Amino acid sequence: MQQLMKQAQKMQAQMEAAQEQLAQTEVSGSAGGGLVTVTLSGAGEVLTVKIDPKAVDPDDVESLEDLVVAAIRDGSRAAQDLAQTTMGPLSGGAGGLGLPGL
Repeated sequence: MQQLMKQAQKMQAQMEAAQEQLAQTEVSGSAGGGLVTVTLSGAGEVLTVKIDPKAVDPDDVESLEDLVVAAIRDGSRAAQDLAQTTMGPLSGGAGGLGLPGL
C-alpha cells in the first residue's frame, strides 16, 4: 500500500509539472492567411490578438469578427494538441499505478 501511495504522489508531481509547463508554453493560431493571429498559453488562455491593418474594413466588420473567431479556434486546437501530447501519458488514469479500470 505504501508503494502505491509513493507512485500516486510521484504521478501527482509529474502532473503538476506538466500543467505548469503548459501554462508557460505559448502556441499560436491564425486565419485569413495570417491577417489575424492569436497567441494562447498551452492551457488555452488567449494572450494576444494581432490584426493586420489590411483586414480592417469599416464596411465589413463581420468578416474581421469571423477571422478573429477562426484564429482563436485554430490556436485552441494547437493548445489542445499540446496538452494531449504533454498530459496524455500522465492522464491515463490510475491504470498506470497497477489499478486497471481506474
